[in-house]
Amino acid sequence: MEQVTANMDGLHWVKSSYSGSGGGDCVEVAAGPDAVYVRDSKAAGGGPVLRVGRDGWAAFVALAAG
Repeated sequence: MEQVTANMDGLHWVKSSYSGSGGGDCVEVAAGPDAVYVRDSKAAGGGPVLRVGRDGWAAFVALAAG
């Protein structure tokens, strides 16, 4: 996992379905060709973005679902 600041063009960001409309703690993810990108939805476009390799993301999702 690493923080990135470039090559965000063309990513389609999706907000978590668990995010409420009250502006609380929300995350957005975008799938790139070689990684998944994660950001805080309140800082969209201006905050830090984390890049997670596809294998790391798959492991995280499996752990979170279990």
